[in-house]
Amino acid sequence: MLVILMDEQIIAPRQVCQSCLLADKSGQPRWRGGQLRCGQQLSKLTASSPEQYECMMGFRVVYID
Repeated sequence: MLVILMDEQIIAPRQVCQSCLLADKSGQPRWRGGQLRCGQQLSKLTASSPEQYECMMGFRVVYID
């Protein structure tokens, strides 16, 4: 499941990505093959921390199992 982190909030991607030109036609982030295609992967803080990405709009996107 993808979520967007903002300060002290967790937001569903559909609330942010619908207005993004890089989102897919359903207004979701471009997630394929376990990678966020509309952003870049960030370094993990620890081995057990979830995958984190920074999208082109500057939001932090996290993949949580």
